[in-house]
Amino acid sequence: MNFSTGTSRRRFLAGSAAAVGGFSLGFHIPAGDAAAQTPARPEINAWVVIRPDETVVIRVARIDMGQGTVTGLAQLVAEELECDWAKVTTEYPTPGQNLARNRVWGNFQTAGSQGIRQSQDYVRKGGAAARMMLIEAAAQSWKVPASECRVAAGVITHTPSGRSTTYGKVADAAAKLDPPKDIVLKDPKSWTIAGRPLPRLDTADKVDGRKVFGIDLVLPGMVNAAIKACPVFGGKLRGFDPASVAGRSGVKKVVAVGDNAVAVIADTWWHAQSALDALRIDWDEGPNARSSSATTAAMLREGLTAKEVFVGNQAGDPDAALAAAAKTVEATYSVPHQHHATMEPMNATARWSGGLDKVEVWCPTQNGESALATAAAASGLPPQQCEVYRIDLGGGFGRRATSHDYVRQAVLIAKEMPGVPVKLIWSREEDMLHGWYHPVTMCKLTGGLDAQGNLTALKMRISGQSILAGVNPNALQNGRDPITFQGLNPSGTEGRLGYAIPNLLIDHAMRNPPVPPGFWRGVNNNQNAVYLECFIDELAHAAGQDPLAFRRRMLGGSPKHLAVLDAVAERAGWSKPAPAGTFRGIAQHMGYGSYVAACAEISMTSSGQVKIHRIIAATDCGHVVNPQQVAAQIEGSFAYGLSAMLMQEITIKDGRVEQENFDTYPCLLLQDMPAVESIIMPSGDFWGGVGEPTIFVAAPAVLNAIFAATGKRIRDLPLKNHDLRKA
Repeated sequence: MNFSTGTSRRRFLAGSAAAVGGFSLGFHIPAGDAAAQTPARPEINAWVVIRPDETVVIRVARIDMGQGTVTGLAQLVAEELECDWAKVTTEYPTPGQNLARNRVWGNFQTAGSQGIRQSQDYVRKGGAAARMMLIEAAAQSWKVPASECRVAAGVITHTPSGRSTTYGKVADAAAKLDPPKDIVLKDPKSWTIAGRPLPRLDTADKVDGRKVFGIDLVLPGMVNAAIKACPVFGGKLRGFDPASVAGRSGVKKVVAVGDNAVAVIADTWWHAQSALDALRIDWDEGPNARSSSATTAAMLREGLTAKEVFVGNQAGDPDAALAAAAKTVEATYSVPHQHHATMEPMNATARWSGGLDKVEVWCPTQNGESALATAAAASGLPPQQCEVYRIDLGGGFGRRATSHDYVRQAVLIAKEMPGVPVKLIWSREEDMLHGWYHPVTMCKLTGGLDAQGNLTALKMRISGQSILAGVNPNALQNGRDPITFQGLNPSGTEGRLGYAIPNLLIDHAMRNPPVPPGFWRGVNNNQNAVYLECFIDELAHAAGQDPLAFRRRMLGGSPKHLAVLDAVAERAGWSKPAPAGTFRGIAQHMGYGSYVAACAEISMTSSGQVKIHRIIAATDCGHVVNPQQVAAQIEGSFAYGLSAMLMQEITIKDGRVEQENFDTYPCLLLQDMPAVESIIMPSGDFWGGVGEPTIFVAAPAVLNAIFAATGKRIRDLPLKNHDLRKA
């Protein structure tokens, strides 16, 4: 089936720390804790609570940042539960509760387009198990076999006698039953709740303002904090002069935070920030004060010819094949550092209860367990004495998964004000200067064509930053960063190269400048798709072939790659000439388990301004839980990816970021957003992600269209740095 589209305040689960007999999905539930013996009734299992008024509470451990994950997971649970969707609400268990229940809810992280695809199996089993227990409770009350009972919309009926009851009436009895051992999930072809474009559960709360984001949180007796860290990466705090802000309105305290930052605590955030701006601070900028974008570029250029590299994909003998080629093509591309630029800057609220040896944190996060671990480390307390309450996020894009530096700072500041909630908010400038940035890379590509225009060899040297080296060095594989090769892998389900190229070498010269790297929406797939798909276009042009036909010849062994490519070409009318003054570009890629392609249609003004009129995007993500949410994610990914391609770059001068706000780091405006036509074509035999994949093909599709329009190859982003007047 193809889908085609055109252009309450969060309740926290106090009192439900653990439950004996809860459906544990393979996790052992310890029974020594007093709280573990007093489950919240009527909890059917960890995922489902049925209240006497028939309200169905579905617990969701993943995070919703606007992508619809909570609604999608609730649909999957409700589908197996066979409840009344109109009675569904959701709750978010805390990571402290997850720890107390031996991680019964599993992974709390929402990143890498994993929210649904990596939890769908066990949440569906949670819903199915609850349904079986509810039916069994009804059957026992009637003294009939459960096999004689059926359920629809939360009403259980004994088929032979016609007797019926509701989930709410049998929930307490069901909660006392042992969970079933054999659980059979429904065939997605029979779905009635999942698979439908149901409205999101959080829309009304966002529209009427009931949603509370981290920056909005107010607690009784709360004070506010503003912070500045050394603007040079790796620099330290040498000292500061509290007397320079003594007597300023509302100021309560000026404190050092770690070894590289200083914060002002005041009655309001504005008083805190104003005092911080007036505070005399002495920084030790360290050796990185001499670093710049120019020194980074030189480092990367050296890596393009380095001998010591990590290999990601290889086949045949590319050197021999290139030497024998009838024609060779060579090009070097680059992508700069880029910022997450979340609408809501980093923030967290913390309360240190010194006498009770307890820390509580309220924060926007993409991984509650990581935030809990950070709070524990900053406080010096065991995780069991800490708790994190997730507050809604004003944007994540990977920033609130890569690091919880803002949580660490909030806890350290709160320790200076025992018993008092302290809300830390970074200024926009602080947020821009202290991100975890999309890695900077260069890529040199060399291709060889035979006399018939077939691609016989490809060498692809990536020189640049490793995210894992900066974020999690323990995950490196003998020094190699495997995620550098996203979308270029020889096999696997995450990001396989679809093209059949007989002689191939893709390698990585790791070069790490002092700018901290992070997981930025789409991660390394973004630049890898630009490098490969734009160079494939160059090769097609050199071979004198149509870019679509050139690709199709190499995708015969990759039917899913080919299917999405064909879908966008057909919708765009690729086989027919584009309207006068309109030019097309095409691209395909595979990442996070999904297959994506795009065709962009653009025009150019005489002054070299590009207008992107339409982007057609095809996605095969295997299964679709909510097609409307998938379409929304596709549209949002193009807004994000095109912003980066057109105008966004982080540059470094004297060891610090030059862009401090949206005036120098702009985003795509509504008036410049193209019409997006989404073709959702799930093939049904796997689970892929949807939050990130289509961002991969945004830039290469447009860049290839620009070449068709101007004859110019843009190999260095962003576009704003180039003269696009026709060659």
